Amino acid sequence: MLVPQSEPPRPGPGPRESVIAGQQRATDQAAAPVRIDAREPWMRGLHADTGYLLYRLGLRSGQLFNAFLQESGLRLRHYALLRFLAGSEGALQRELSTRLGYDPSAIVGLVDDLERLGFAERRPSPDDRRSRVVVLTEDGRAFLRDTDEAGLRVTNDLLEPLGTAERATLHALLQRIADIEPNA
Repeated sequence: MLVPQSEPPRPGPGPRESVIAGQQRATDQAAAPVRIDAREPWMRGLHADTGYLLYRLGLRSGQLFNAFLQESGLRLRHYALLRFLAGSEGALQRELSTRLGYDPSAIVGLVDDLERLGFAERRPSPDDRRSRVVVLTEDGRAFLRDTDEAGLRVTNDLLEPLGTAERATLHALLQRIADIEPNA
């Protein structure tokens, strides 16, 4: 990317900012959520499709979470990996790929980023000396504790139109759908 001479050069990534965040910044800004009027005739068919509404909600949720994580240099995929590790004693990279539904090659890069930040580390597997187990570090646990409140604010912003009972119902229904194994 060429920068005009009149613009000062941008500073490089900070010590706690991953390369991924820097690469995604332009994409995230271009993909800012846009309010669409559901009353538009062309939207009626789409808004009658539950799958499409779930897709739109997923996009909006991802955009909000990525915006909140941007300062740390992480993305939602990093956060999901940290959350998974927080509830386990560690996992092999192939297990992370399977459990989170991410491509195995993506897991390698995500773990590399988290290691650079000191949030996770690879340790020898007690069962197979050729394998490495990814574990959450104390810095990773501290990061998650520090982001809990901000994550709750993002969720509250996303679900703001719903009352408490509606939020609980939505969560229970989504949980029931998410618990179904594909091709079961």
